[in-house]
Amino acid sequence: MSPEQQLGPRSLLARLTELPTLAVLGVVAVGLGAVAFGKWRAGSQCVGVGLLLAAGLRLSLPARQAGLLVVRSRTVDGVLLLALGFGLVLLATVVPHNG
Repeated sequence: MSPEQQLGPRSLLARLTELPTLAVLGVVAVGLGAVAFGKWRAGSQCVGVGLLLAAGLRLSLPARQAGLLVVRSRTVDGVLLLALGFGLVLLATVVPHNG
């Protein structure tokens, strides 16, 4: 019997509820990787887009499906993630390019 069969369908459902979190972490990881390789503007914008993705998922998914994106109420989470995402994208865009 495989481990998936031993854990049952509830465990599979529990793992699927973390897909939104994994998607956001994937986008943020790509952005941080870009920053690590010297592309700070593109990397910062990518991290901001990841935060905007988190906001969109948090506002559109029910709490049971949003997984670890649920911290506070839907409104507070959405407003904070939107503000941080837009702020980071805006800041990375308007900082003057030297050279």
